[in-house]
Amino acid sequence: MPADTYLAEVGSQQITLPIIPVSDDLSIALMMVIDHGVRFAETAGRELAEHFADAGVDVVVAPATLGIPVAIEVTRALGLDDYVILQKTRKVHLGDALEESVHAITSTTGAALLLDRARLSAVAGKRVLFVDDVISSGSSSGAALRLLERAGADIVGIGALLAEGEGWPEALAPYVDRVAVLGRIPVFPRA
Repeated sequence: MPADTYLAEVGSQQITLPIIPVSDDLSIALMMVIDHGVRFAETAGRELAEHFADAGVDVVVAPATLGIPVAIEVTRALGLDDYVILQKTRKVHLGDALEESVHAITSTTGAALLLDRARLSAVAGKRVLFVDDVISSGSSSGAALRLLERAGADIVGIGALLAEGEGWPEALAPYVDRVAVLGRIPVFPRA
């Protein structure tokens, strides 16, 4: 395996991730779930869903874009038929969306998560499982959870394919007892 890659375990699966710089002093093993195929996502979604099988989940919520395959497969594995996606780009129908600012480790600029008001009834008063591909610093997940709570959701779980580094538990402190991940990856200091 090349020195600029990292072999990660994601539940029962192994994947090779490229190590890329995100700042002058930090590199990460970049997980792009959309680059690993349908079978990978299906297996990972099923294995992640097993952690929440007894949580009484009403709906799965994920952020666009990389959370979408995770949401689909976890929803399917839980035997549900609906999921909600928090958008990151303001489309014409999102003019009055609920909004929460966020700055992710892999983004070069600040952004926001948007919840379409037409989807409020899908989360308000519902037992919500929030899923994503990777939890890094916890800032994006924390923003999503704040947004969902403002919308009236009861957060029963947070799931991710991978947890990266050690900083995220502090950012998700109110929810850390409800987090399940399929694997962990380090961050890499740059020399």
